[in-house]
Amino acid sequence: MTVLPRTSVVLCTRDRPALAADMVDSVLSGWAVPAELVIVDQSESPDAGLESLKPASGCRCRYVRSASRGLSRARNEGARLAVHPIIAFADDDTIADPYWLSELVGALGTSAPGTAVTGRVMAAPSEAPGGYAPTIRTELEPRVYRGRVDFDPLVTFNMAIHRETLEAVGGFDPRLGPGTAFPAAEDNDLGFRLLEAGYAIRYVPEAVLHHRAWRDGNSYRALRRGYGRGQGAFFAKHASLRDPFVLRRMVGRLARVAARIPRRMVRRRDLARGDVAYLFGAISGFTEWLWRRVPDEAGLRT
Repeated sequence: MTVLPRTSVVLCTRDRPALAADMVDSVLSGWAVPAELVIVDQSESPDAGLESLKPASGCRCRYVRSASRGLSRARNEGARLAVHPIIAFADDDTIADPYWLSELVGALGTSAPGTAVTGRVMAAPSEAPGGYAPTIRTELEPRVYRGRVDFDPLVTFNMAIHRETLEAVGGFDPRLGPGTAFPAAEDNDLGFRLLEAGYAIRYVPEAVLHHRAWRDGNSYRALRRGYGRGQGAFFAKHASLRDPFVLRRMVGRLARVAARIPRRMVRRRDLARGDVAYLFGAISGFTEWLWRRVPDEAGLRT
Protein backbone atom coordinates (compact mmCIF):
# COMPACT_ATOMS: atom_id res chain seq x y z
CA MET A 1 0.00 0.00 0.00
CA THR A 2 1.26 3.47 -0.95
CA VAL A 3 0.56 6.70 0.95
CA LEU A 4 0.10 9.78 -1.23
CA PRO A 5 1.94 12.33 0.93
CA ARG A 6 0.52 15.61 -0.43
CA THR A 7 -3.10 14.50 -0.77
CA SER A 8 -6.25 15.01 1.29
CA VAL A 9 -9.53 13.29 0.44
CA VAL A 10 -12.67 15.20 1.45
CA LEU A 11 -15.77 13.08 2.01
CA CYS A 12 -19.04 14.81 2.91
CA THR A 13 -22.04 13.03 4.38
CA ARG A 14 -25.45 13.68 5.90
CA ASP A 15 -27.61 11.07 7.65
CA ARG A 16 -26.20 8.14 5.65
CA PRO A 17 -23.72 6.59 8.09
CA ALA A 18 -23.74 3.08 6.62
CA LEU A 19 -23.05 4.36 3.11
CA ALA A 20 -20.33 6.69 4.38
CA ALA A 21 -18.66 3.88 6.33
CA ASP A 22 -18.55 1.68 3.22
CA MET A 23 -16.96 4.49 1.21
CA VAL A 24 -14.37 5.13 3.92
CA ASP A 25 -13.49 1.42 3.92
CA SER A 26 -13.03 1.42 0.15
CA VAL A 27 -10.74 4.47 0.27
CA LEU A 28 -8.60 3.08 3.09
CA SER A 29 -8.29 -0.33 1.45
CA GLY A 30 -7.18 1.07 -1.90
CA TRP A 31 -3.83 0.47 -3.56
CA ALA A 32 -2.90 4.04 -2.55
CA VAL A 33 -4.34 5.91 0.41
CA PRO A 34 -4.34 9.67 1.05
CA ALA A 35 -2.17 11.22 3.70
CA GLU A 36 -5.38 12.64 5.16
CA LEU A 37 -9.08 11.77 5.05
CA VAL A 38 -11.41 14.60 6.10
CA ILE A 39 -15.02 13.57 6.80
CA VAL A 40 -17.45 16.50 7.05
CA ASP A 41 -20.68 15.30 8.65
CA GLN A 42 -23.81 17.48 8.46
CA SER A 43 -25.99 14.81 10.08
CA GLU A 44 -28.47 15.62 12.82
CA SER A 45 -26.54 13.35 15.20
CA PRO A 46 -22.86 12.37 15.28
CA ASP A 47 -21.89 8.94 14.03
CA ALA A 48 -19.92 6.97 16.59
CA GLY A 49 -18.26 4.75 14.02
CA LEU A 50 -16.96 7.60 11.87
CA GLU A 51 -16.11 9.68 14.93
CA SER A 52 -13.89 6.92 16.33
CA LEU A 53 -11.87 6.29 13.16
CA LYS A 54 -8.20 5.78 13.89
CA PRO A 55 -5.26 6.54 11.57
CA ALA A 56 -4.93 3.75 9.02
CA SER A 57 -1.87 2.78 6.98
CA GLY A 58 -0.32 6.24 7.27
CA CYS A 59 -3.59 8.08 6.61
CA ARG A 60 -4.72 10.62 9.19
CA CYS A 61 -8.51 10.42 9.61
CA ARG A 62 -10.38 13.53 10.73
CA TYR A 63 -14.09 13.56 11.55
CA VAL A 64 -15.67 17.02 11.67
CA ARG A 65 -19.25 17.77 12.67
CA SER A 66 -20.79 20.69 10.79
CA ALA A 67 -23.91 22.71 11.55
CA SER A 68 -24.02 24.01 8.00
CA ARG A 69 -26.39 22.69 5.34
CA GLY A 70 -25.69 21.91 1.71
CA LEU A 71 -23.09 19.79 -0.04
CA SER A 72 -21.25 22.79 -1.50
CA ARG A 73 -20.79 24.33 1.93
CA ALA A 74 -19.56 21.00 3.31
CA ARG A 75 -17.03 20.65 0.50
CA ASN A 76 -15.77 24.17 1.02
CA GLU A 77 -15.40 23.46 4.74
CA GLY A 78 -13.55 20.24 4.00
CA ALA A 79 -11.20 22.00 1.60
CA ARG A 80 -10.42 24.69 4.19
CA LEU A 81 -9.73 22.04 6.84
CA ALA A 82 -7.53 19.88 4.59
CA VAL A 83 -3.83 20.39 5.25
CA HIS A 84 -2.43 19.20 1.93
CA PRO A 85 -2.15 21.02 -1.42
CA ILE A 86 -3.91 18.29 -3.43
CA ILE A 87 -7.58 17.73 -2.59
CA ALA A 88 -9.73 14.89 -3.92
CA PHE A 89 -13.50 14.86 -3.44
CA ALA A 90 -15.87 11.90 -3.20
CA ASP A 91 -19.48 11.39 -2.08
CA ASP A 92 -20.74 9.06 0.61
CA ASP A 93 -22.86 6.96 -1.76
CA THR A 94 -19.95 5.83 -3.90
CA ILE A 95 -17.42 3.01 -3.66
CA ALA A 96 -13.84 3.58 -4.78
CA ASP A 97 -12.09 1.19 -7.13
CA PRO A 98 -8.78 0.05 -5.55
CA TYR A 99 -6.81 2.19 -8.04
CA TRP A 100 -9.20 5.17 -8.00
CA LEU A 101 -7.10 7.57 -5.97
CA SER A 102 -3.72 6.63 -7.43
CA GLU A 103 -5.05 7.13 -10.97
CA LEU A 104 -6.78 10.41 -10.11
CA VAL A 105 -3.86 11.98 -8.27
CA GLY A 106 -1.30 10.49 -10.65
CA ALA A 107 -3.05 12.18 -13.58
CA LEU A 108 -3.08 15.46 -11.69
CA GLY A 109 0.67 15.19 -11.22
CA THR A 110 1.28 14.81 -14.94
CA SER A 111 -1.16 17.54 -16.00
CA ALA A 112 -0.52 21.18 -16.74
CA PRO A 113 -0.79 23.58 -13.78
CA GLY A 114 -4.36 24.59 -13.08
CA THR A 115 -5.92 21.33 -14.25
CA ALA A 116 -8.80 19.64 -12.46
CA VAL A 117 -8.92 15.87 -12.98
CA THR A 118 -12.17 13.91 -13.06
CA GLY A 119 -12.86 10.23 -13.57
CA ARG A 120 -15.29 7.55 -14.64
CA VAL A 121 -18.48 6.82 -12.67
CA MET A 122 -20.03 3.38 -13.04
CA ALA A 123 -23.48 2.32 -11.83
CA ALA A 124 -23.31 -0.21 -9.00
CA PRO A 125 -25.87 -3.06 -8.77
CA SER A 126 -29.35 -2.10 -7.63
CA GLU A 127 -29.91 -2.14 -3.87
CA ALA A 128 -33.65 -1.29 -3.89
CA PRO A 129 -36.75 -1.98 -6.02
CA GLY A 130 -36.27 0.00 -9.21
CA GLY A 131 -32.92 1.14 -7.85
CA TYR A 132 -30.82 3.46 -9.99
CA ALA A 133 -27.57 5.41 -9.91
CA PRO A 134 -28.45 9.03 -10.69
CA THR A 135 -25.10 10.05 -12.18
CA ILE A 136 -22.81 7.94 -14.32
CA ARG A 137 -20.05 8.66 -16.82
CA THR A 138 -18.74 5.72 -18.77
CA GLU A 139 -16.63 6.95 -21.69
CA LEU A 140 -13.39 5.05 -22.17
CA GLU A 141 -11.59 7.76 -24.14
CA PRO A 142 -9.41 10.16 -22.11
CA ARG A 143 -10.00 13.84 -22.84
CA VAL A 144 -8.70 17.28 -21.90
CA TYR A 145 -11.19 20.14 -22.05
CA ARG A 146 -10.25 23.79 -22.44
CA GLY A 147 -12.29 26.85 -23.24
CA ARG A 148 -15.99 26.64 -23.93
CA VAL A 149 -17.66 23.28 -24.41
CA ASP A 150 -21.35 22.59 -24.93
CA PHE A 151 -21.76 20.19 -22.02
CA ASP A 152 -20.53 19.72 -18.45
CA PRO A 153 -17.31 17.66 -18.28
CA LEU A 154 -16.63 17.80 -14.53
CA VAL A 155 -17.94 15.26 -11.99
CA THR A 156 -17.00 16.89 -8.71
CA PHE A 157 -17.62 13.80 -6.57
CA ASN A 158 -14.81 12.16 -8.55
CA MET A 159 -12.29 14.98 -8.76
CA ALA A 160 -8.76 15.92 -7.74
CA ILE A 161 -7.59 19.51 -7.83
CA HIS A 162 -4.81 21.68 -6.43
CA ARG A 163 -6.00 23.85 -3.56
CA GLU A 164 -4.71 27.01 -5.22
CA THR A 165 -6.78 26.29 -8.34
CA LEU A 166 -9.95 25.71 -6.33
CA GLU A 167 -9.37 28.86 -4.32
CA ALA A 168 -8.63 30.91 -7.44
CA VAL A 169 -12.22 30.49 -8.64
CA GLY A 170 -13.77 30.80 -5.18
CA GLY A 171 -14.57 27.17 -4.44
CA PHE A 172 -18.03 25.65 -4.70
CA ASP A 173 -21.06 27.94 -4.93
CA PRO A 174 -23.05 27.35 -1.71
CA ARG A 175 -26.25 28.44 -3.45
CA LEU A 176 -26.21 25.32 -5.64
CA GLY A 177 -26.20 21.59 -4.95
CA PRO A 178 -27.93 19.09 -2.65
CA GLY A 179 -29.31 20.67 0.50
CA THR A 180 -30.20 23.98 -1.19
CA ALA A 181 -33.23 25.39 -3.01
CA PHE A 182 -31.43 24.49 -6.25
CA PRO A 183 -30.30 20.95 -5.41
CA ALA A 184 -27.92 20.18 -8.28
CA ALA A 185 -25.46 21.69 -10.79
CA GLU A 186 -22.74 22.60 -8.30
CA ASP A 187 -20.40 20.53 -10.47
CA ASN A 188 -21.63 22.17 -13.69
CA ASP A 189 -21.02 25.56 -12.14
CA LEU A 190 -17.52 24.82 -10.86
CA GLY A 191 -16.49 23.26 -14.17
CA PHE A 192 -17.80 26.24 -16.13
CA ARG A 193 -15.98 28.72 -13.89
CA LEU A 194 -12.74 26.76 -14.16
CA LEU A 195 -12.88 26.72 -17.96
CA GLU A 196 -13.92 30.38 -18.16
CA ALA A 197 -10.92 31.29 -15.98
CA GLY A 198 -8.56 29.55 -18.39
CA TYR A 199 -8.03 26.31 -16.47
CA ALA A 200 -8.36 22.81 -17.91
CA ILE A 201 -10.43 19.74 -17.01
CA ARG A 202 -8.90 16.32 -17.69
CA TYR A 203 -11.01 13.18 -17.87
CA VAL A 204 -9.23 9.99 -16.80
CA PRO A 205 -11.35 6.86 -17.32
CA GLU A 206 -8.97 4.75 -15.20
CA ALA A 207 -10.05 6.65 -12.06
CA VAL A 208 -13.24 4.72 -11.30
CA LEU A 209 -15.91 5.27 -8.67
CA HIS A 210 -19.03 3.13 -8.42
CA HIS A 211 -22.22 5.11 -7.77
CA ARG A 212 -24.49 3.08 -5.54
CA ALA A 213 -28.09 2.45 -6.68
CA TRP A 214 -29.64 2.74 -3.22
CA ARG A 215 -32.54 5.00 -4.25
CA ASP A 216 -35.75 3.22 -5.25
CA GLY A 217 -37.75 4.00 -8.36
CA ASN A 218 -40.33 6.06 -6.45
CA SER A 219 -37.78 8.84 -5.93
CA TYR A 220 -36.85 9.19 -9.60
CA ARG A 221 -39.22 11.97 -10.63
CA ALA A 222 -38.45 14.10 -7.58
CA LEU A 223 -34.72 13.68 -8.12
CA ARG A 224 -35.02 14.64 -11.81
CA ARG A 225 -37.02 17.71 -10.88
CA GLY A 226 -34.31 18.70 -8.41
CA TYR A 227 -31.66 18.21 -11.07
CA GLY A 228 -33.68 20.42 -13.36
CA ARG A 229 -33.98 23.16 -10.74
CA GLY A 230 -30.24 23.14 -10.18
CA GLN A 231 -29.49 23.23 -13.90
CA GLY A 232 -32.00 26.00 -14.48
CA ALA A 233 -30.41 28.07 -11.73
CA PHE A 234 -26.95 27.40 -13.19
CA PHE A 235 -28.09 28.60 -16.60
CA ALA A 236 -29.69 31.70 -15.07
CA LYS A 237 -26.57 32.49 -13.07
CA HIS A 238 -24.36 32.59 -16.15
CA ALA A 239 -26.89 33.77 -18.77
CA SER A 240 -26.17 37.00 -20.61
CA LEU A 241 -27.84 38.65 -23.58
CA ARG A 242 -24.52 40.19 -24.57
CA ASP A 243 -22.88 36.75 -24.58
CA PRO A 244 -25.60 34.19 -25.46
CA PHE A 245 -23.40 31.09 -25.15
CA VAL A 246 -25.07 29.84 -21.96
CA LEU A 247 -28.57 30.67 -23.20
CA ARG A 248 -27.90 28.66 -26.37
CA ARG A 249 -26.69 25.76 -24.23
CA MET A 250 -29.86 25.92 -22.14
CA VAL A 251 -32.17 25.98 -25.16
CA GLY A 252 -30.29 23.08 -26.75
CA ARG A 253 -30.38 21.04 -23.55
CA LEU A 254 -34.10 21.55 -22.94
CA ALA A 255 -34.91 20.87 -26.60
CA ARG A 256 -33.04 17.56 -26.53
CA VAL A 257 -34.84 16.44 -23.39
CA ALA A 258 -38.23 17.47 -24.76
CA ALA A 259 -37.60 15.73 -28.10
CA ARG A 260 -37.05 12.31 -26.53
CA ILE A 261 -40.17 12.34 -24.34
CA PRO A 262 -42.60 10.95 -27.01
CA ARG A 263 -40.29 8.01 -27.74
CA ARG A 264 -39.82 7.29 -24.08
CA MET A 265 -43.57 7.42 -23.42
CA VAL A 266 -43.86 4.34 -25.61
CA ARG A 267 -40.90 2.40 -24.19
CA ARG A 268 -40.13 3.74 -20.70
CA ARG A 269 -42.83 5.88 -19.17
CA ASP A 270 -40.89 6.27 -15.95
CA LEU A 271 -38.03 7.91 -17.85
CA ALA A 272 -40.45 10.08 -19.81
CA ARG A 273 -42.08 11.30 -16.61
CA GLY A 274 -38.63 12.02 -15.23
CA ASP A 275 -37.85 14.12 -18.30
CA VAL A 276 -41.08 16.09 -17.88
CA ALA A 277 -40.19 16.70 -14.24
CA TYR A 278 -36.72 17.83 -15.30
CA LEU A 279 -38.14 20.36 -17.77
CA PHE A 280 -40.53 21.84 -15.21
CA GLY A 281 -37.72 21.93 -12.68
CA ALA A 282 -35.35 23.68 -15.08
CA ILE A 283 -37.92 26.35 -15.94
CA SER A 284 -38.75 26.94 -12.26
CA GLY A 285 -35.07 27.04 -11.26
CA PHE A 286 -34.22 29.49 -14.04
CA THR A 287 -37.08 31.87 -13.32
CA GLU A 288 -36.74 31.69 -9.54
CA TRP A 289 -33.01 32.45 -9.67
CA LEU A 290 -33.64 35.53 -11.79
CA TRP A 291 -36.68 36.61 -9.78
CA ARG A 292 -34.98 36.23 -6.41
CA ARG A 293 -31.65 37.58 -7.69
CA VAL A 294 -29.94 35.13 -5.32
CA PRO A 295 -27.05 37.02 -3.68
CA ASP A 296 -23.49 35.88 -4.19
CA GLU A 297 -22.45 35.31 -0.60
CA ALA A 298 -19.06 33.85 -1.46
CA GLY A 299 -17.63 36.40 -3.89
CA LEU A 300 -17.28 33.77 -6.62
CA ARG A 301 -15.35 34.55 -9.75
CA THR A 302 -16.02 33.38 -13.29
